[in-house]
Formats: sequence, C-alpha cells, structure tokens
Amino acid sequence: MITRRLFAALAVTAALVTAACGSGGDNNQGVNADGSIDLSKVTLHIGDQKGQALQALLKVSGQDAGTPYKLEWSQFTAGPPILEAINAGSVDLGGVGDAPPVFAAAAKSRIKIVAAYDSGYAGNAILVPPNSDIKDPKDLRGKKIAVTQGSSAHYHLLSVLNKNGLTFSDIQPQYLQPADALAALSTGRVDAWAVWDPYVAQAQQAGDKVLVDGTGYIKPDSFFVAGTKALDNKASSAAIRDLLLRIQRAQSWVKDHQEQWAKQSSDITGVPYDVTLLAVQRATYLHHPLDDATITAEQQVADAFSDAKLIPGKVNIKDFIDTRYNDRFNS
Repeated sequence: MITRRLFAALAVTAALVTAACGSGGDNNQGVNADGSIDLSKVTLHIGDQKGQALQALLKVSGQDAGTPYKLEWSQFTAGPPILEAINAGSVDLGGVGDAPPVFAAAAKSRIKIVAAYDSGYAGNAILVPPNSDIKDPKDLRGKKIAVTQGSSAHYHLLSVLNKNGLTFSDIQPQYLQPADALAALSTGRVDAWAVWDPYVAQAQQAGDKVLVDGTGYIKPDSFFVAGTKALDNKASSAAIRDLLLRIQRAQSWVKDHQEQWAKQSSDITGVPYDVTLLAVQRATYLHHPLDDATITAEQQVADAFSDAKLIPGKVNIKDFIDTRYNDRFNS
C-alpha cells in the first residue's frame, strides 16, 4: 500500500544513511576545543528541487559568493523525499511546502521547521486538459487526479475537495511524481493534476487550464526544514543562520530582477525562460517569522490530513518547530 511505503521511507533509520552524511552527524564538527566556531570546517548538505531552484538562485543573485562554509547540493523531485533525506541524516536543510513537514512529523522524523515565507497563491493549482468537461471543483467527483503524495499539492487538493463538499473517497487519487503526472495528464490517463510551480506554468504553456488555484484554499507558506542533528551542532546551526539570510536576500533580489533570473537560470536548471518567468511573476517570496498565526495554520494542515485519515493519528506541529532564527526579523 502506497501510504505504508511512504511512512516506512520517512522512518528510515540512521543505519541507512548514505556516505554523504550531513553536517550534523558530528556534533563537534566546526567547533574548536575552546567552544569557538570555525565555519570553514562546516559542510552543509542542502536538498533542492525544481520548484525552488535554490542553488541556481544563490548563484544568479550572487548570494553564493564568500560563504565561509561549504555547500553540497542534492536534487529531489519534491518535498517529501527531501525530508526523508533530512531524517536519514544525509541532508541538513531543504525547502518544502506546507504538507511535507506534516507527513514527516507523523512519521516521527528528526526534523524541525526553522523558517517560513509566503510563496503566493497562484503557483498552486489543479490543472485540467484544454478540452476537459471539468468546469467546477465539484466536477472532480469520481475523477482520476494526479498528485504527489505528501506534497503541498496534496493539501491543496484536500482543501479544495473539503470546501466543495467532497472527500478523498469521492475521487480516484493517482499518486505520481510530477514528471509522471505531466505525462499522465497529457495522454489522458488522468483527468486532472494538482501541482505547484514551475510545473503549473509548464502545463499552462502547453495549453492546460487552471481549474482552481490556491486562493481561498490555503495559506501559501513554504518552509525551510533542518535536521535536528544539524541544529544541535553549534557550528552547522550558525551556518544555517547565514544561509537562511542569503536565501532571503536572493529571493528578494529575484522579485526585482525577474527577467534576468528567468534568462540566466534557464541555462542552469533547464526550465525554459517563459516557464520560469510566468512562475516568478506570481511568486511573492515574503519571508516572515514562525509566529503564532503561521504555526496555527500549519496545525490546521496537520489536522486536515489527520481528519481525512491520510496520516496516522494526530500531530502536534509545535513539537516540530524551532524559532531560533526568528531574530532575523528583529533588526
């Protein structure tokens, strides 16, 4: 069963950690005998995905220059496998949507949400083919809908169903990774696809239509999630602080340099210029503290999955929040 396989993967033990261990594997790495920090001895292992393109963003914006620590990057198809890798200890930090931390928390993963930003409503969508007879969310009843399990699109779909009087038992969910879902939609093997940018923009450029976006259905927060071992390490946690500031500055830069970003990033990521430009034009990249409203909204995500019996039991999201980096907003 797919759900059991997902939680088994999220609960992977340290014995399965790959050779590329994260910085948190040694709590003394980068910490001198006198307690001082030497960031030159720190390597942060970062999980990246097509929807965020953090490595490209830091490079194009110039924010990767002069980092006193080393960065090693791993590419993932979506947020859930990033959190699997963080739990396993092979990745220290990664950016994900609202649902992956909930699934990881339900699996008792060793992760903490450490930062948040508003990424915008329009980059989340349920797509249908150009000639689809699906005109309203209520028309999703009985349809085959592609979605990546445990992703932000999973919650968006759940919210759309709930607010239109439907449940997951009223549809035929097809748990697919984005590339497979795109192929399934284009060949008619599914009736609709719930996904995020830049896949939404890619599908729109191909002629597919947005049935509904995230407006009125979600709080469009994305998160940065770190492993508890990396956070327990004095040096790697300091490196994470510096990196979060660089990411914040890079995302602020891209909002004022949208065309430059779309042109230069295309060569790095392989995502076409027009797709990247459409996606960035509707992104907001508004960083904000992990405040009570943000935590409450994420708890609502967890409760929705629990109520739908899509995760086992209840999750107290506060147990998976670390607010130490909120002081970035005090200056």
